[in-house]
Amino acid sequence: MKKKAIEFSLKAEKQEFPVAKIRSSKDSADFARQFYYDDISIYESSFILLMNQANTAIGYAKISQGGVCSTIVDVRLIAKYAVESLAASVILVHNHPSGHLKFSNEDSRIAQQVRNGLEILGIKLLDSIVICENGYASMVDEGLL
Repeated sequence: MKKKAIEFSLKAEKQEFPVAKIRSSKDSADFARQFYYDDISIYESSFILLMNQANTAIGYAKISQGGVCSTIVDVRLIAKYAVESLAASVILVHNHPSGHLKFSNEDSRIAQQVRNGLEILGIKLLDSIVICENGYASMVDEGLL
């Protein structure tokens, strides 16, 4: 029996989220909050904002959903969405259900991995943001990226 090849294709679905110009980490956090709903304090999940050359959010993708204190981020999935959308840059966003707005060592390691992986493709990692119900933190604002 012969194995069958898989046909891959780009599929983009328009959602009710307006296109947004991102000028600051606050803009990134505010835009990303639209994806979290009431589960922001229940389990950790990661999204990416896909940006064009003019720093306008042209889309987003959910990268992972985990438990109450962690989630897995796969650089290959981020690269896939970035390349398929022809994004010039990406902003990584995840939440901390605990409400703690400090970046962990793992958060920093992942941001560096994403940055290095995207750099090969000519795509920039603009920021890594952590959000919780009542605030946000930015690696760029804190000089960590």
